[in-house]
Order: sequence, then C-alpha cells, then structure tokens
Amino acid sequence: MHPSGVELVSLTKRYGPIVAVDAIDLRIPAGAYCCLLGPSGCGKTSTLRMIAGHEAATSGDILIGPANITDLPPARRGTAMMFQSYALFPHLTSLDNVAFSLKMKGVDKAERRARALDLLRLVDMETYAARLPAQLSGGQQQRVALARALITKPQVLLLDEPLSALDPFLRIKVRTELRRLQQELGIVFVHVTHSQDEAMAIADMLVIMNGGRIEQIGSPREIFNAPKTEFVARFIGGHNVLATPGGAIAVRADRIAVGRDRPNSAASLDATVRSVEYQGTHVHLSFEAGGAKELTALIADDLFAKNPFNPGDAVALSWAERDIHPLAASA
Repeated sequence: MHPSGVELVSLTKRYGPIVAVDAIDLRIPAGAYCCLLGPSGCGKTSTLRMIAGHEAATSGDILIGPANITDLPPARRGTAMMFQSYALFPHLTSLDNVAFSLKMKGVDKAERRARALDLLRLVDMETYAARLPAQLSGGQQQRVALARALITKPQVLLLDEPLSALDPFLRIKVRTELRRLQQELGIVFVHVTHSQDEAMAIADMLVIMNGGRIEQIGSPREIFNAPKTEFVARFIGGHNVLATPGGAIAVRADRIAVGRDRPNSAASLDATVRSVEYQGTHVHLSFEAGGAKELTALIADDLFAKNPFNPGDAVALSWAERDIHPLAASA
C-alpha cells in the first residue's frame, strides 16, 4: 500500500457554544511522525478523535491520501487508535487481544493467530503471547495494545497520550520504540501529548495548539530555535519572554550570561537570584527582575563551580543580539 498523508481543511468542532477546534488547516506528509502538543483544553484530543471518527466534525474536511473520510465510520477510515487506557480485554491472552479484530472480520483461526504473533514479535512481546493483561506490566500492556492497533494495517496510527501511564524510565524506553516502529512501518503516526520533552524527542513534526487553533507548525529544532509567539516560547520551555519597547522577545535560557557587573550593553538587565538548582550537567538559576518572575538561565556545571551564585545575590543578566527572537501576538 502506498503511504498516505493526512490533510485537515477548516476542521471545526463545536460543543454547543464552545468551539473546541476552530477551523484548523493542517497537512501531515506521508511517513511523518506528528505530535499535537498543547495544554489541556487546547483541542488536540478533539482533533485526534475527529480523525479517528470517534467525534463527528462540525464542519470542514479530513482527507487521508486522496480520499475524503470526513463522514466514514471509524472502521472504514484506514486509521487505528491506541487509547491512553490500552483497553485490553482482561479475559483474553495477549495473542487473542491482538487477533480480536481479525476474528470479528471472520479471518480463520490459524491465519489470525499467525498474523497476531508476527505483530507481537514486532513489539518484542512474542514470549508473552499466552499471558493475560493482569500478568503484564504497564509497558508490556502498552506494547500489546500497539500490536492490536497495527494488525489492521492502518494507513494512519492515532495515539492518545500513549505514554502517560508509564513511569519516567519506561516512558523514555517506549518512546524510542515508538519512533523505531514508525520508521520501520513508514506510516503516519499522529500522537497527542501535553509533554514538551516527549514531543521534542519523538516527532519530526510538531503542531503547537492553543485555544482550538494552531499556533505554530515545524520540526522540534525549528520551533525551539525560533518560537513565533509568546505562547509557544513559554509553552515549549527553555526560553525567557521579555517585554521591550519594540514588543515581546524570546531569549533561550542557555544563552543568558550571568555576571556580577552589568556589561556596557543594551541587552542586559539587573536581577536578583531567586533559586539555584543543580541538575547534573548544568545548574538552573531563576531570577526576579523588574517585576518579571519567570526569568531563568542554564549554566554549565563546571562554569558555575568556578563562579557560584546564591539566592539573594544581585546579578546582571545579558545576552547577544543574535540570540533575540521577536515574538508575534498569539493566533
């Protein structure tokens, strides 16, 4: 099957007077790993559920490849959805959970079991084929749920907060596996998350949403290096947002220099150290400066050790002109 992209055209979802998704346009290329990222209530899950067919679009269109699937039932869309809860049948083994949709389609037992075993092998779970969900860890259940979603050979896999139930160590391991699987299968993955770290690590395309609209689309590197709006700069993290006479600007926390004396430069600010956190490779400092309470700097651990600061110290913050990014108003 030729890999297909996804296109949303003026896609809108209203719940009574509330506009959850506000006429968004989005084109996801074939073979992309796309993360919809944003705070709770931004419209990302409603968007995912409309692509899946679990929510009806109020208006607009959803296309997969050349086909308009806006009004098709979920089973005829060429999508598969992996839910946050995994939703495995507790009385069925891993193998039978994965094979279940083929059983419903009338595929004979030998063939569906062979295909289910292939998928369990793909997610490294074939040795657990005979176990019930209660006998599996959270990470193992998640892999079975993933195999079950993939057995229908979808053109697009939809993932709703798929890592939120896992502990931090397993989350990192499983997100690496998801990325490997996506590259191996070559199909579009659309992954909803509110975790910036998760999205930055796993996606090749980020869609930052806010208030039912898209604020910015780009690769993780593009968005981190050049956030377009104040919302994106604050939400993606690692940036300071400063008000200047010419408007709002963003400066990355790792590009802020901290000194005892104010340099002879317009790009500087007097501040007071509020907190000092050791984070291994670097030290995270937060500051108060002229009413701004969210200023931060990251200093390499060895540099900080040579010239340490303590809460309450008066310091000067400075940055290079080349590290300034002007910000537009939010969408």
